[in-house]
This record gives sequence, structure tokens and C-alpha cells, in this order.
Amino acid sequence: MKEILELDLPEDYFYSKNHEWLAQVEDIVKIGINDYAQDQLGEIVFVELPSVGDHFNKGDEFGTVESVKAVSELYIPVSGEVTAVNQDLEETPELVNSSTYKKGWMIQISLSDPSQLKELFKKDAYIKYLKGMDP
Repeated sequence: MKEILELDLPEDYFYSKNHEWLAQVEDIVKIGINDYAQDQLGEIVFVELPSVGDHFNKGDEFGTVESVKAVSELYIPVSGEVTAVNQDLEETPELVNSSTYKKGWMIQISLSDPSQLKELFKKDAYIKYLKGMDP
């Protein structure tokens, strides 16, 4: 397991309490699980994702990730409509481990309410959140 300060957490991304990352370009965001989540889960062996056109409200379950350790639900941190799904994860789910922020992205959505991004963490605040979770 990585120490908190060893985690790869890009500065310009948003982070949720459920350990998803969001990369924003205008009203479009890509979403995946962050380095902390993939490190905790271990080797990812299966990813179940929604379909393009599906709509989710903030907090809805949008998929699952199965690792050698556990099956974890994925909860969307913002509301929106799915505009793209990373089909590569069907054949190579381990991309979530090896390329967490580039090839390991999960879905792309068109935001319904961009102001919801303000409720998420930026890097420094997310690190403080993680430190508060540490027993």
C-alpha cells in the first residue's frame, strides 16, 4: 500500500469522498477511480460500466469494479448524461491500475449542473480528507 503522500493525484482534477477523480473540460468530465482507490483495491479484474445515453443523478451507482480483493460499487459524484464509455476496460480492466488517469478512465459525462463540482475536493483538500480517514 502506498503512503498518502506517495499517491499520484493530478493538481487540476477534482476528487470525491468515494475516491473518484474528475477531469473537466467545459461542461464535460471524465471520471475514474483515483490512485488511492486502485491501490486499496489491488489488481482490477473486471469493470462494469453504464451505456452511452444513460443519465445519473449525483450519488447514483453507475457501475462496479471487481478486484482480486473485493467488488466495489461506483457512485457518480455529479449529475449528468453519459457521452462516452471506456470500452478498453472490457478487455483490459487492469488499465485502471496501470494508467489510472489516462487509459484507465471509465466514463465521460455531460454535466447537468456544473456547480456540483464546487462540492468536490481539489488535491490538497483531498489529501487532508485522506489523512483524516487514516486510523
